[in-house]
Amino acid sequence: MQTRKQTVIMAISMYQASIPQFKKMLANLSAILKKGEEYANTKKIEGTVLTGGRLFPDMLPLTRQVFIACDQVKNGMSRIAGIEPPKFDDTETTFPELQERIAKTIAFIDSIKPEQIDGTESKEIKFSIREWNFEFIGDQYLLTWIIPNFYFHITTAYNILRSNGVEVGKTDFLGG
Repeated sequence: MQTRKQTVIMAISMYQASIPQFKKMLANLSAILKKGEEYANTKKIEGTVLTGGRLFPDMLPLTRQVFIACDQVKNGMSRIAGIEPPKFDDTETTFPELQERIAKTIAFIDSIKPEQIDGTESKEIKFSIREWNFEFIGDQYLLTWIIPNFYFHITTAYNILRSNGVEVGKTDFLGG
C-alpha cells in the first residue's frame, strides 16, 4: 500500500521570526565584544585599536559594524511596527560604549509587542538612505533586507576581532 507524503508548512509570525533571534544574536555579539575587551586588557593593547580595527582598508571598522547591526534592528523593527526608533549619537568608540549601545537596542526591542509586528507581512515600507530610495512590503523587508544586513554586520564584527587574535569561535557566534 502506498502512502502519500504530506508537506507541512509551518507558519511563523513576523515577531517570532525576528525579535527573539535579534535579541539572541545581540547578546552573542555582546559576549564576543567582552572577549575582545578581555583580550585587549590581557595583551595590554589599547581597546580602541580593536574597536577601530578593519578587515580591509576600504571596510568599516568594528565600531561601525556594531552601529549598523544595532541600527538594522532598531530602525527596521520601528518601520515595521510604525513607531519612532530611538536616536543614537554614533559616537561610541570603546568596548563599554559599544556594550551600552547593544543594551539600549535590546531594551528597545523588548518594548515592541508581538501585535505591533504580527500582521505586517503586506505593509508597505518606504525609506531612503542618502540618495537611495527603497520600497518593500513587510515580510520582504524583514527577510531580504533587515536579517541579511544584520547578520552581515554581526559576522564582520566577529571576523574583525578574530583576525586580530581574539579567541572566538563558532560557539561564540551562535551562542552556547
